[in-house]
Amino acid sequence: MEADKLKKDNFIIAKKKFKSRLIVGTGKYRSMTECAKAIKVSGADMVTVAVRRVNISDKKKPLLMDFIDPKKITYLPNTAGCFSSSEALRTLRLAREIGGWKLVKLEVLGDKKNLFPEMIETLKSTEVLTKEGFKVMVYCNDDPLMAKRLENAGACAIMPLAAPIGSGLGIQNKINIEIIRSQTKLPLIIDAGLGQASDATIAMELGCDGVLVNTAIAKAKNPFTMANAFKNAVIAGRQSFIAGRINKTILGKASSPVKGII
Repeated sequence: MEADKLKKDNFIIAKKKFKSRLIVGTGKYRSMTECAKAIKVSGADMVTVAVRRVNISDKKKPLLMDFIDPKKITYLPNTAGCFSSSEALRTLRLAREIGGWKLVKLEVLGDKKNLFPEMIETLKSTEVLTKEGFKVMVYCNDDPLMAKRLENAGACAIMPLAAPIGSGLGIQNKINIEIIRSQTKLPLIIDAGLGQASDATIAMELGCDGVLVNTAIAKAKNPFTMANAFKNAVIAGRQSFIAGRINKTILGKASSPVKGII
């Protein structure tokens, strides 16, 4: 029964099925070669691409496509580095012109120090992009009310932060993530702030559909080993969630039956 349940456990975003629930970023690696190898080890079949930072169009310079085949790996253009709705909209419209991408990740930041999402601009951008036919996966704070507004605005996935981008602090507010999970049927993906593989397992055990990881892999002492660790952690966490944990209790309960004691 459990095996059948796992087989039917599909990860679908905007009607597209993905094999891996781990999404990997393409920034902060020492080289594109290292990036490509880490992604391969991770098993991810979706990668985020910062349109403003990663070369995807200038053929005079190394192209990301030369290292990561967009026919095998889904590119998810994002608006990293955008601090206003107008910047984000212009960036994603450009991505659509360059590669025809409609599945995108929206990220509008509020300040350069903390890199928290600017939610008013994010909500406004989501409404505009949805009307223009984009399938918008939205980076947001862990506010359940705002997450619901993004869903109502047409987002195709909700991506709350675990902690500030690149901090490695892990999930700081499990309760809010659980509330968001309980109120939405959209894919829920933890984005930003994970530091080690166990953080991904926790996210999956909370009922998240996936995790997005960049810095924790790219800046690890051994990115390839860490990529493999995250791959396994996501699988284990998802299996644990599907299996269903035991109820918590403050009292001990004997593992062995009390009947028939000698």
